[in-house]
Amino acid sequence: MAKRYICTACEWIYDPKVGDPDGGIAPGTEFEDIPDDWVCPDCGASKEDFEELDA
Repeated sequence: MAKRYICTACEWIYDPKVGDPDGGIAPGTEFEDIPDDWVCPDCGASKEDFEELDA
């Protein structure tokens, strides 16, 4: 099962099944494979501000 990640700044959840199409991240992209310069689509926080979401 793909791991989901949550933005610690705004609580937006990155779900690999959905990706972030508006941010150039295709559905099916694991969080680890997202470029380091990607930012949260809701608040602009950096990838470093995300934590793994407990299932």
